[in-house]
Parts: sequence; structure tokens; C-alpha cells
Amino acid sequence: MFPLRDHNPSERRPVVTYGLLAANTLVFLFMLPLYGSSAASEIFVSYGMIPARLSQGAELETLITSMFLHGGFMHFAGNMLFLWIFGDNLEDMLGHVKFLLFYLATGIAAALLQYVTDPSSAVPMIGASGAIAGVMGGYLLLFPKARVDVLFIIVIIIRVIPIPAWAALLVWFGLQLFNGVASFGAEGGGVAHWAHAGGFIAGFAIVLPLWLRLGAQRFWERTDGHPDHPEAKYKLTRSSIPRTGRRRR
Repeated sequence: MFPLRDHNPSERRPVVTYGLLAANTLVFLFMLPLYGSSAASEIFVSYGMIPARLSQGAELETLITSMFLHGGFMHFAGNMLFLWIFGDNLEDMLGHVKFLLFYLATGIAAALLQYVTDPSSAVPMIGASGAIAGVMGGYLLLFPKARVDVLFIIVIIIRVIPIPAWAALLVWFGLQLFNGVASFGAEGGGVAHWAHAGGFIAGFAIVLPLWLRLGAQRFWERTDGHPDHPEAKYKLTRSSIPRTGRRRR
């Protein structure tokens, strides 16, 4: 199940979202020729968040630098896709500066929850997933019924289906909680599920005061859980290649 896009266009240019996409892309392109080498490992150790070092009060800056490092193409591409889909709308609601602060705050909160689960770990945590999970948590609260196009792949069945944001995001959040519990005591540097869950909860909590100021449930009643501007309409375009009938002999 992969979200492809939402039907919720932003009303102003999301310059911070674009800037975050650009910054992550530049770092990824710098790292690209280094993946699999000792140089990449050294960078991950130097700029990734290592809980054992954080326990000593050292390298607090890695709470931020770790957000811009990724372990490979799929890690990078998945995070940027989610940021592209959900970031512009939250930036539209919060404003540029507040959205940037929100993004960094949820990324830090995500890293801290991962730290609490294993403060003695020497495995570097890297990736923008925690901050982007925060964006998803905020999006869920403001636009629970906004439609999201999701690509479903079930064996040989491939189909794009629009579903409400609350369904897509709560399923994703539930998977993070389930996998986080299942990974307790596991060794090695796997997926930081608790960071994802922590970022999601932090994003939801930080946006909660805004939702209350907007009227809480009255805001949902006024917008029906959708953005308060017309949603985007997508449809497949008809091919320009002329159709021909089968020639009979």
C-alpha cells in the first residue's frame, strides 16, 4: 500500500517543503557514490543520532543532522514522497516559519522517543521519517477526510484507489506501533518504528491547539474534514493514439 498523492492542493507556494526536499536531495546526491563504503559509515556515525552518545550529553546536534541522512535510495525516495504529499498542506495552515519549526520539533521528538527505548544503543539513527511522521500526524487532525490516492499491490492485482486520509494514516500509525512492540529486544540497526510513532504523536499534539482555535469539531463540521477550498480532480487522459479495428481476411 503506497500513497501517491492527495486531492488537497495548497493555496500558497510551500517554499519550506520545497527547501526541505531540496536539502535532503542534495545530501542524498552527495552520499550516493559513498553508499556501501567505509566513508558512508563514518558519516552515519558522525552525523547520525547515537543514543549511547546522547546519554553522555554529547553530540546533541545530531538530533537535527540525522534528519537529513538516508540509508539508500528507497529510504530517501519513500520519505520524500510522503513529505511531498502531506507537507504542503500543513505548511499552508501553519505558515512557513512555524512549519519549519514544527518539522524540526517533531523530528527531535521522534529521535528522543527512539532514544528512550534503548538509551545504550550504539547504532546510528538516520532519516527524515520521524519529522515526516509528525507532518502526517498534523495532517490527520486537520484533514481526516481528505482523499488520498493509494496504490494497492496484491499479488498480481495493481490498482489506485482513493481513500480518506484517516484510513491511510491510522493504518500506517498502527503498523508502527505493532512493529515497535515486536522489535523490542531485537539486535541490529533496523527500522526505527518508535521514532515514527513518536513523530506522529508529536505532530498530532503540536497541531492540536491550532485545531482547537479553529473550532475543533465545528471546524470539521464546517469543512467536513476536507480542506476548506476545492479539492483537486484527477482523471486519466484519453490517449491520442487512434484506435483501429481488427482487419478481416
